[in-house]
Amino acid sequence: MSEDRTQQQRQQQESPLQTERGGTNIENTVVQKIAGIAAQEVDGVRMGGGSSQAIGGILSSVTGGNVGGGQSRGVSVEVGEVESAIDVTLTVEYGKSIPQIAEAVRRNIINRVENLVGLNVTEVNISVNDVFFPEQERQQEQEQRQRELEQQQAEQEQRVR
Repeated sequence: MSEDRTQQQRQQQESPLQTERGGTNIENTVVQKIAGIAAQEVDGVRMGGGSSQAIGGILSSVTGGNVGGGQSRGVSVEVGEVESAIDVTLTVEYGKSIPQIAEAVRRNIINRVENLVGLNVTEVNISVNDVFFPEQERQQEQEQRQRELEQQQAEQEQRVR
């Protein structure tokens, strides 16, 4: 029992967030956002699964922008005083090695969270629940832009009348 308490005190003393002049508390949302951004920095990764991406895309198109939390979609965290554990759900580009992508995501998340936040990352669990095809995405984006352009032109024609 006292051994656990001694280890906990040592961790607090080693943490840049806990000093003799006071402590710094990091909210879950901060770690979620940083982990989400770090995961997306890896080539061939999209956050969330197919359904959460679709819902996020629909909401984004309706609201005309990024719905709050876009970077943290598919990320859940447990944050303590000096440690954090992170779970990430993502979609990987078809043709990319999932084990290599997962390891690159894990390394990048650990690096970013430990360096930017000061928390020790104990684990990063990754769930890959879909694959995406970049060419298909580009085609869908072009079609969406075309629809938006046609809608803008129709609105302008109505104003002129």
